[in-house]
Amino acid sequence: MRKGQVNVFILLLFVSLSSASDQRWRKAMMSAYNGSSSSSSSSSSSSSSSMMMMNRGGSSILFPIHGNVYPTGYYNVTINIGHPPKPYFLDLDTGSYLTWLQCNAPCVHCIEAPHPLYQPTNDLVPCKTPLCAALHPPGDYKCESPDQCDYEVEYADGGSSLRVLVLDLFSLNYTNGIRVGPRLTLGCGYDQIPGTSNHPLDGILGLGRGKSSIVSQLQSQGLVRNVVGHCLSGIGGGFLFVGDGLYDSSHVTWTPMSQDKYYSLGNAELHFGGKATGIRNLVVIFDSGSSYVRLNSQAYQALTVLLKKELSGRSLKEAPEDQTLPLCWKGRKPFRGNKGNVCLGILNGTQIGLQNLNVIGDVSMQDRMVIYDNEKQVIGWSPANCDHLPRFKSYM
Repeated sequence: MRKGQVNVFILLLFVSLSSASDQRWRKAMMSAYNGSSSSSSSSSSSSSSSMMMMNRGGSSILFPIHGNVYPTGYYNVTINIGHPPKPYFLDLDTGSYLTWLQCNAPCVHCIEAPHPLYQPTNDLVPCKTPLCAALHPPGDYKCESPDQCDYEVEYADGGSSLRVLVLDLFSLNYTNGIRVGPRLTLGCGYDQIPGTSNHPLDGILGLGRGKSSIVSQLQSQGLVRNVVGHCLSGIGGGFLFVGDGLYDSSHVTWTPMSQDKYYSLGNAELHFGGKATGIRNLVVIFDSGSSYVRLNSQAYQALTVLLKKELSGRSLKEAPEDQTLPLCWKGRKPFRGNKGNVCLGILNGTQIGLQNLNVIGDVSMQDRMVIYDNEKQVIGWSPANCDHLPRFKSYM
């Protein structure tokens, strides 16, 4: 491990898949509220339309990734939004589908941000639109004011953001050098509650499968295929891409998605050391917004018992004084990294309210290209060099 990073055990969770559907680990509740303001629903410019036809063939939009699992605790990308465009750091999150910025409208409650708060446009998203309707639970879609669509999103760590949807320009670059500026929907969040994993941020980049996802919006304008992927480097950084122009499909291991709106392969069985543990029907989802793997209590307890038994009699000893993560060990000699110990990058998800959901987080997706193809309804992965940006399609 590089100096300054904690050593983390990454256990490969071999799963057997079934066709059962999953639930989402984040509680994303969207609700409409009354409000007032003028709105307009704008389409892409004629120049964007011409680029649209040029890029149907498979070009991708590429974003360098910054951050790491430890000590930063999250990965983000920089996106230029507005006119003139201004940079914002957005946490990439495949576990949610709404992109939002902390917004000066003015801000009622905002948390620390790396940049000045986003100044919203007057281009509000009307309440009676398919995109607004998609943010609400069935049967709870009311438009007391037709001029705007308010939202509320709550996360499992207790954090939340709420207020209004707006349209604004996103400055994006294709891998072939073409630049486009589509007008996309995002949340203007001027009432935030920080969660337990709170850190300075400008906002969230929602990459899930909902209609409000940036990926879905770009696809609906014909700018890219409805495909998103990420490559998280184990030493920090990596890259995010939207579109299908950065990988050779024949080099990827593909598995069907479950029939739900979140990134999941269905139910799984936990294996340890290549052997079945008897823990079955685990609802497993992929979430780049979670730094670590999180298992339900039953799976977590079974895994830690087996791991401690495996390590008994060896040179590693538990280090309860190390509070970096719940389970850490020390060796006869210090390991290179934080405090000289190694820690288990798998946590008890039930303790933070995930109930029976199980999350594959960043620590288990490092140094792999993970691809979510929403058109073919498959998830793929392949070993990859995530330390540098790709330069051609047959990258892997």
